[in-house]
Amino acid sequence: MTSFRFAVQATKARSAAEWRDLARKVEAAGFATLFLADHYLGKGPVSREASQPPQHLAPVAAMATAAAVTGTLRVGCRVFCADYHVPAVLVKEAVTIDLLSDGRLEFGIGAGWSEPEYRAIGLPFEAGNRRVAKLAEVVALFKAHCTGEELAHKGEFVTAYGYAGLPLPARRPRPPIMIGGARERVLSLAAREADVVSISNVPFTPDAHEEAVRRLGFVREAAGERFAELEIESSPFFTEVTGDPEAALERVAGMVRVAPGELRDHPNVLIGPAEEIVDRLEERRQTHGVNYVTVPQSQVDDFAPVVERLTGR
Repeated sequence: MTSFRFAVQATKARSAAEWRDLARKVEAAGFATLFLADHYLGKGPVSREASQPPQHLAPVAAMATAAAVTGTLRVGCRVFCADYHVPAVLVKEAVTIDLLSDGRLEFGIGAGWSEPEYRAIGLPFEAGNRRVAKLAEVVALFKAHCTGEELAHKGEFVTAYGYAGLPLPARRPRPPIMIGGARERVLSLAAREADVVSISNVPFTPDAHEEAVRRLGFVREAAGERFAELEIESSPFFTEVTGDPEAALERVAGMVRVAPGELRDHPNVLIGPAEEIVDRLEERRQTHGVNYVTVPQSQVDDFAPVVERLTGR
């Protein structure tokens, strides 16, 4: 059984000092990784339509800064959207961060999902099969770049040829790849090509548990023998370590329009005292396969006892 690891996802910082301090705090609290998000919307009607909180920081510069002020903390983006970047440029930027951080990059990549954000930044939102096909080509390019051999990639969506990938990553043969998604096509790709499979948030419906199990089934079937080597990552967006879980569940219920009683065991909800959360995570590792848990930046301090209890177990 794969051991637990923990991460924090953060994009909120109003100054350089605030971001540097957060990175150091995340490292000191025992978290393995600090993730950014590859979203660009500030406050406004499109942000509300997309149901996205305002994004303060772009990922590449913030990842590099976080790595520079820490010594062991891994950095990554959960996850880069393949459509938002020139593939060869993104790959070089990512591998450069791995080199300059002495091998602490986790390369997260996905096919994109927010049609309102695509429109707001002037990009076409193509059909899912085409977005996943492009994602597969970006992953192949990342792997090829890390070999240091001459590139010869002329795909339908990604072109990079006639030069060797530089720099080479510090971590050999390459940094770990995390692919995120919700549907069978992208989860199957992740199972075949990634080291970490990030399973997107499950809808707040009565069959949420069954949906999480179904998604794990897609991964298990596509991975075959390599399933035991994979990490399964998930981010319980509604996380709160509290001695008054009923009040917290009431607040969340009002936001997602679900009865509080249906929320306690939802795959993307972790609310309760630390000892109960520890037990719930151990149960979910058995049922949903999740061993890599990413919590919001607001929970860095309160979640630290859970991290201390479960990391490496």
